[in-house]
Amino acid sequence: MDFGKAIKALKEGKRVARRGWNGKGIYIELQRPDAHSKMTLPYIYIVTNSLVSDNPDAPRGVVPWLASQTDILCEDWVIV
Repeated sequence: MDFGKAIKALKEGKRVARRGWNGKGIYIELQRPDAHSKMTLPYIYIVTNSLVSDNPDAPRGVVPWLASQTDILCEDWVIV
């Protein structure tokens, strides 16, 4: 699917990823802040906790995410 459909899926509470991403087990989600959040507006974050990689030093965790031009224009987005 394209990036527009991926954004729609995020807004519906789904996790999405690109088939073209190098590591497996990576996905993005949309966070909608609640009364206990330090953030005040929705944001997208990437989860790499389950990253499958040959690189033992590859970072694993949860951080805010910003789409690249390639991410925006590709059509290999999938719901995970």
